[in-house]
Amino acid sequence: MFIAGRRQAELDTAVSLIGKNATAVQGDVSKLEDLDGLYEVVRKAKGHVDIVFANAGVVDSALFGESTPEQFDRGFDLNVRGTYFTVQKALPLLTDKGSIILSGSAAWQMGIPGLGTYSATKAALVSFVRSWTAELASRSIQANVISPGPTETPRVHVGAKGSEEGTSDYFRKMIPMGRLGTADELASAAVFLASDESSFITGIDLPVDGGTASR
Repeated sequence: MFIAGRRQAELDTAVSLIGKNATAVQGDVSKLEDLDGLYEVVRKAKGHVDIVFANAGVVDSALFGESTPEQFDRGFDLNVRGTYFTVQKALPLLTDKGSIILSGSAAWQMGIPGLGTYSATKAALVSFVRSWTAELASRSIQANVISPGPTETPRVHVGAKGSEEGTSDYFRKMIPMGRLGTADELASAAVFLASDESSFITGIDLPVDGGTASR
């Protein structure tokens, strides 16, 4: 297993939790040279990739009338461009019958104040996998999106622009199940899409959101 991220300390922690089968490569997926470096490490060590899980993303909350070009570009550079080229550059190493999994968000369907740009970046990922499903069909490569709802992580406590609460309580009210999701629940969905159990599933957006997008 290879994991990539910008912060070495977090990578070191992840490797210690995963164990000896994990290799960390520091880099920024919005920088193409960092992606080239990542896949060169993979090529030399293993020679191929079976599963690509593109999970990097940034939430830069700003109301429509207050957002800046810098905020817009930052979101699209990482969430859209970074994801696109993370997968594209993996293709020469990706095995036939491999799996591509993108980390989306329930927000793309919802219209949450302050998250317009972020939601648009996640909508783009759904479009990507539908195109890739057709383009990669000859190699039997599956491409799917997981769209989490609010999940219990440090990031969710930042809140949303325009919210007076600024805590996970703001998000909890959106969820019909009445609680936030957990990292383990999202991981289970990813494992399912990466396994033979999902061998006839491709081109979908899988909500893991406690009913959030259906409200």
